[in-house]
Amino acid sequence: GAVVELPGRALMPGLVNAHTHLAMSLLRGVSDDQELIPWLTQTIWPLEGALADESFVKDGATLAAAECIRSGTTTVNDMYWFPHCTAEALCEIGLRGLVNVMVIEFPSKYGSGPEDYIAKGLASREAMKDQALLGWTVAPHAPYTVTDATFERVKQVSEEHGLPVHVHLHETSVECDASEKLDTTALACHKSEHKLRPFQNLDRIGLVNDKLIAVHMTCLTEEEIKVVAEKKVSIVHCPTSNLKLASGFCPVAKLVAQGVNVAIGTDGQSSNNTVDMMAEMKLAAILAKGASHDPKAVPAHEALRMATINGAKALHLADKIGSLEVGKQADVIAIRIDTIETTPVPVVADSTKGFDPVTHVVYSSTRDQVTDVWVAGKRLLEARQLKTVDEARLQKIGADYTAKVMEV
Repeated sequence: GAVVELPGRALMPGLVNAHTHLAMSLLRGVSDDQELIPWLTQTIWPLEGALADESFVKDGATLAAAECIRSGTTTVNDMYWFPHCTAEALCEIGLRGLVNVMVIEFPSKYGSGPEDYIAKGLASREAMKDQALLGWTVAPHAPYTVTDATFERVKQVSEEHGLPVHVHLHETSVECDASEKLDTTALACHKSEHKLRPFQNLDRIGLVNDKLIAVHMTCLTEEEIKVVAEKKVSIVHCPTSNLKLASGFCPVAKLVAQGVNVAIGTDGQSSNNTVDMMAEMKLAAILAKGASHDPKAVPAHEALRMATINGAKALHLADKIGSLEVGKQADVIAIRIDTIETTPVPVVADSTKGFDPVTHVVYSSTRDQVTDVWVAGKRLLEARQLKTVDEARLQKIGADYTAKVMEV
């Protein structure tokens, strides 16, 4: 193949965004500065009920995928309605991703309920099984929107089809407290008859294992952290979303100390409001220090691992992506580190002797410095220019849905 020379760049593995709702790019900025449950029930779910059809999902996922590429992300793990539409968008643009067999109790434009969602999701998975860049999870939305009986069904689907389980879990203290007391007047209370914290209830059902991708986990006891570590659960930390919704702080330093695999996700653009993994990586490192009162918590090298190989491990893709090694897929990004913003330019990977390029990438660089991106060896971004999608088309998508959202 051709030799590409990129002087002044740091070459590194593509970033892995381990939790997204890509189609929600079209709802960016419509419901800010609210708590989680009012945010969902008063704005997001009504808007989705009115707008979230196949076209919405395909267009929103396309827009978000382009944003991901320009931010240095090469793999996403998505949870949303009409997963075949997200899958089509990813395949067309060339982004690697996991999409979901979505599971939730209430009906939507996509389906009538859990069994319908499962049947449609599995059918889409079968229809798209030859797509090399595509993988699947089974994704029960959350304990407060999924019953124990449905979680049992999720376990069955996971075991029968070998699928990871992707779930929002312990996102707020209210979710944990209301569930433990079985306070069904609280919308965040889990849909179970058991007076247990949701994580304990999922453990009772048999879902706490190395297939579990637990997103958020802001509220954890010492005992729960031990169980997470023992059962090799992967946790996805979404610092911006958790801070913006005032949901709490994932105890990342404690989890890492116990050997837990912690990955990073942006969540959706309605609660972030971007899919900027460069920003998320820095915030994950900084927040861990502040929350633990320890400046050594989550050093830059650990934050970079969380955004790359740890994400690959969480998605069961570490044999293919997450690091630059012979035999792995060529998911590669280049970041300019010879800019004014990153001067002095690092020359050695040892901060005791010089300027460490990893700390420059994590603490000093932004997504605007991502110049080139390859997925499976195919170039998706060259000198900041998208190669597989027309930017004018993306702008039109945004304009069209601005009008539609305003009409709801």
